[in-house]
Amino acid sequence: MNKAEVLMSLLPPLYENVLEMQLLTRTEGEELYKLAVGLEGVLDQFYPESATWALDRYERDLQIPTNQAKPNDQRRSVIISKMRGSGKVSGSMLKNVAQAYESGGIEVAVDSGEYRIMIRFVDTYGLPPNLDDLKAAIEDIKPAHMTVEYRLRYLTIAEVESMTLAEIEQTRQDKFLGGGA
Repeated sequence: MNKAEVLMSLLPPLYENVLEMQLLTRTEGEELYKLAVGLEGVLDQFYPESATWALDRYERDLQIPTNQAKPNDQRRSVIISKMRGSGKVSGSMLKNVAQAYESGGIEVAVDSGEYRIMIRFVDTYGLPPNLDDLKAAIEDIKPAHMTVEYRLRYLTIAEVESMTLAEIEQTRQDKFLGGGA
């Protein structure tokens, strides 16, 4: 049921056949629809996960350099990780920040004795699209005396041997170890 029909249903039945009321409810219905869409668009800006035109504002408030050339999803990842990355540094906090950049699984291990943080990509093959942003975010929040080791996942020989020729041809080169970007 569109907005015009909803408006007409709120009126007494005697207005159903009045042309002026039909035109009025249709026009008002269109305007109410535009208003509802506009309000939803503004509401989306209150959450970095769905923001578009407000990303600049988040970046300014969080003192993140704005790069309009980056896709919005990568800009959102930086914003979300910056919001998550405040407080005492722990393995779970590092994982939370890392997951803001990666939709697949990530494992984070902290070896305090070796002063090392290990971040392993479980589901993503090859280089993640915004690995440099992730590295910068982790570098920004980790203790200075700790090093970070990134373990990327590539297709194994067994996985490649089980693929058809068509599947191999459709697979981007950077998914293979040594395949480049």
